[in-house]
Amino acid sequence: MKMMLNSSQVSHFTLAAYSDTGLFKHLIFLLILCLYVLIIVSNLLLIVVICMNRSLHEPTTALFPLLLIQVLTDVHTISTEFCFLQIYCIYTYATIEFFCLAVMSYDRYLAICCPLQYNVHMTSKKVALLIALTWLIPLITVVVIVMLTVTLPLCGNVIYKVYCGNWAIAKLACVNTRVNNIFGLLYMFVSVVLPLILILFTYMRILKICFSGCKQTRQKALSTCSPHLASLINFFFGCCFQIVQSRFDMSSVPNIVNILLSLYFLTCHKDLNPSEDFLICPSVQ
Repeated sequence: MKMMLNSSQVSHFTLAAYSDTGLFKHLIFLLILCLYVLIIVSNLLLIVVICMNRSLHEPTTALFPLLLIQVLTDVHTISTEFCFLQIYCIYTYATIEFFCLAVMSYDRYLAICCPLQYNVHMTSKKVALLIALTWLIPLITVVVIVMLTVTLPLCGNVIYKVYCGNWAIAKLACVNTRVNNIFGLLYMFVSVVLPLILILFTYMRILKICFSGCKQTRQKALSTCSPHLASLINFFFGCCFQIVQSRFDMSSVPNIVNILLSLYFLTCHKDLNPSEDFLICPSVQ
């Protein structure tokens, strides 16, 4: 019979995904280190630009030193407090990023489809409201998710991931997790599905304008939307990989593949979008 422990009684969790990396751990370490250095360098360049133009947002960094330590060392544990803090930071970052991408797509839609009425629709009050919703909704919903998981009695402390995941901990529970599952699916709908619906709607309208307009209109729309669309696709696939890893059995997939997919989610978006790094929402232009 498994011993039931409240998550507050568990002092640490073991990130077991690192346990059988073998010879690949040095390659993974170098990969993370190179990506981390690239992020730092790009952010330093942005800081220089920010010093010259303070209207821009300040970039930050997070969680990578722990990843580097976990890859090389033989002890892959993380304290319970830091584990839940990591969950809160990663989930909040991902949710805010999706909301930001949705707001940006709406901004592109107004700029391309309603250029003469842009200032009428995108007022300062509306911008402030959109930014407030982009931050408040993720901050509140993720708090609820984490609190539901904190109260669960656990029958283990081994997580088969390279970082802490909410559902990975919920699966360790000794009790029924129906409430966690329902709220998790609701959270996924609000944070992923709804923003994607808005993004798809706005881009369908933009494409309609592009196909019905002249060559100059199409070129202007392409130059305006391409960076945002590339960022969206990159981030969306990274999130999809993590949702599949969390919700489905991935035991048949080689562990090194799971690690690389997790690293893709944690690093590639920041490399391609340093100005949108940890918990930073771009302002609407």
